[in-house]
Amino acid sequence: MTTVVFSHGKESGPWGSKITTLSNVANDMGFGVESIDYQDLDCPEARLERLKETIAEKCNDVVLVGSSMGGYVSLAAASQISARGVFLMAPALYLPNYKIQRFPYDGYVSLVHGWNDDIVPIENSLKYARHQKAQLLLLNDGHRLANSKSVISPFFRNWLEKFRY
Repeated sequence: MTTVVFSHGKESGPWGSKITTLSNVANDMGFGVESIDYQDLDCPEARLERLKETIAEKCNDVVLVGSSMGGYVSLAAASQISARGVFLMAPALYLPNYKIQRFPYDGYVSLVHGWNDDIVPIENSLKYARHQKAQLLLLNDGHRLANSKSVISPFFRNWLEKFRY
């Protein structure tokens, strides 16, 4: 069974509103769900190691979903763990204090980002999407994408459909 592994952002938790909403979609579609708790780790590289360890222990066939710092962690791990796909929400890509600045993963990636994001510049998602020819959904929302769950949920369902057997 394919497992959807969620990675939350720096100031969120493993069952924040976006993850809860999208995990319900994944469950309804018959996927396994795992949401990792990183609240004790501020360092993105430490979170990356936890993600890789958790997958090694619990999951074989995975799809990664990450929000903000969790997006960075998910994309950084994707090629190392052979993820089937990566779904990113306002991912913290290309930030100056983050160790990884190049993402060699060449699998299926979709991004969602808010035009009004005041935490991660929208240009960072545009740069990644342009370079990788990745699918990018831009919304009239901020970093937390709090007003867009009704749009993100069906977009995610459609994206996740690609990974059903």
